[in-house]
Amino acid sequence: MSETLPKNNIFKVIGASSLGTLIEWYDFYIFGSLAVIIGHQLFPEDAGASALINTLAIFAAGFIVRPFGALVFGRLGDLIGRKYTFLLTLVLMGGSTFLIGLIPSYQSIGYAAPILVLILRLIQGLALGGEYGGAATYVAEHAPKNKRGFFTSWIQTTATLGLFLSLGVIVITKNVLGVDAFADWGWRIPFLLSILLVVVSIYIRMKMHESPMFSKLKAEGNVSKNPLKESFNNKANFKMVLLALFGATMGQGVIWYTGQFYAQSFLENTCKLDFNDSRYILLWGIAFATPFFVIFGAWSDRIGRKWIMLSGMLLGIIFYRPIYQIFLDDTDTAKMNLTEAKYGTVHKREQIDGTQDSLYTAITHVVLKSGASFNKVQMDTISVKSGIHPAKEIIKDKILPTPIFWKFVGLIFFQILLVTMVYGPIAAFLVELFPTKIRYTSMSLPYHIGNGVFGGLVPFVATLIASFSGSTPLSGLWYPIGIATLSFIIGTIYLSNKRDETIND
Repeated sequence: MSETLPKNNIFKVIGASSLGTLIEWYDFYIFGSLAVIIGHQLFPEDAGASALINTLAIFAAGFIVRPFGALVFGRLGDLIGRKYTFLLTLVLMGGSTFLIGLIPSYQSIGYAAPILVLILRLIQGLALGGEYGGAATYVAEHAPKNKRGFFTSWIQTTATLGLFLSLGVIVITKNVLGVDAFADWGWRIPFLLSILLVVVSIYIRMKMHESPMFSKLKAEGNVSKNPLKESFNNKANFKMVLLALFGATMGQGVIWYTGQFYAQSFLENTCKLDFNDSRYILLWGIAFATPFFVIFGAWSDRIGRKWIMLSGMLLGIIFYRPIYQIFLDDTDTAKMNLTEAKYGTVHKREQIDGTQDSLYTAITHVVLKSGASFNKVQMDTISVKSGIHPAKEIIKDKILPTPIFWKFVGLIFFQILLVTMVYGPIAAFLVELFPTKIRYTSMSLPYHIGNGVFGGLVPFVATLIASFSGSTPLSGLWYPIGIATLSFIIGTIYLSNKRDETIND
């Protein structure tokens, strides 16, 4: 049935599936894009760096439960159908995102704030665990086999476009409201806006028809009675699950999250780039690289999926450390030419609540001849009893000169190009491994362990490793490099180069 579907219908299927999936990714990623600001809202003011690490841990929690969502909703998808299952995941995701935008801050309800957000992140993770497998399976089961990589690659664009959309909404909202208002309450707007997108997507998905392959299976009475048992008790099928995880999705996951999320976190938190600059760099990189999801997906129909995916992993293994070293070198103020730099300093003194002591802050804005600029912040505590206690000088809000800005865009583009190589063909690769009656369950679990757990933990684990005593800013990269290397070796030895496989009815 998938072979004779009219072309206009397949694009309707892709459009309806992609829109809902894009919105789910948007909902899932705005939290990570606002991790620094949310950390200040959820934890005490004196939490320091631990606020960011704790916020990234809450962010990571959503990834850890994705495999459980894959099991729960994958089972439902194989029992009752693809359409209604990923309609339910959309409702859960949209509702949770909206509620995160309403959670009071730590100052209002104390540690109940991060606990409530953690619960909502877990619901988000469960929902996303059911969404992707349903959308990819739904499109694949409509697509002709000689274009399965091409058609499913449109679904693959939604994760990156969801990140693009979240960054765009955040930057626009911040620029309209101003820095202070956005940090105080404006950060909630991107969360609250998502409910409008979800309502539109639900309306569209309600009009979708069930997958033709599943409809045929149901009409013949061949629907699986126990998808979990058939997926994981069957030795041959379970072997495919493990192979998909360790030979493909595990490496694909760390490449995806290093090239996009960790890159943004590194530029903002390690290199101390200006909030807008770090996001503009990522936005341009995503805009230039996104078409390659479809290019590599279509190419995999011709030459196979394996070597495109493994090549993306290998290039990440080789080039990550040199790329991030460039990020460090080009943002190191100690290496900048301060000749003819212009300086302007603002002084501020505030009473410390409950004491007679005060906090003296001097913010010096430095503008270089190249067009680059940054702020030097010196905060001193003035004690009535013991005098002045100077704090360490902080460099932040760096703005790059134009040539370096576009150099960074190029480096981000290259990293996202690797993402398109590993991610563009993988939906077609996964659906071709498993039979229709247990496909939703079987493909969802390895995808969400590999992508959600191994990949989703990259920002948290890499930031944590880099924070250890004796570590360097590049130490965190050993995590994605190590995982990608292991996946590359397993994939090279054991994966077959699938192309145009007939998926089982």
